[in-house]
Amino acid sequence: MNKEQLASLAKDAMEKAYSPYSNYKVGAALLCKDGSVYTGCNVENASFSATNCAERTAFFKAVSEGKREFAAIAICGGKGGNIEGSFPPCGVCRQVMREFCKDDFEIHLLTKEVIETYTLSQLLPVSFQPDTIKKEDK
Repeated sequence: MNKEQLASLAKDAMEKAYSPYSNYKVGAALLCKDGSVYTGCNVENASFSATNCAERTAFFKAVSEGKREFAAIAICGGKGGNIEGSFPPCGVCRQVMREFCKDDFEIHLLTKEVIETYTLSQLLPVSFQPDTIKKEDK
């Protein structure tokens, strides 16, 4: 699957967002290494802290189905569902990506005109990762 197809799925997912408070709709499409795709949208909550981002929704759906290896994610968003500029993942979403993905994991940000592509290491250069926690020998 190419990045344009993945971005199209993210745009479709964006339309399902539940964002009555911010009116910012975000969609994500997560490509697993086996070729399967999991989509997600943001789901807001009146308390705001219980809100879940589109990226985490996609990751959690995939992980809950047993997926652990990922190749790329496409993300888009904007006020009222109108894509104007890129909509990069928040810090919490970047940390979730780091839990499951290596430095070369691709993050495609759909803008009105182009798709910007970054690697996880570019968006989260010095990160706390699973290897940071030393596992004790048993």
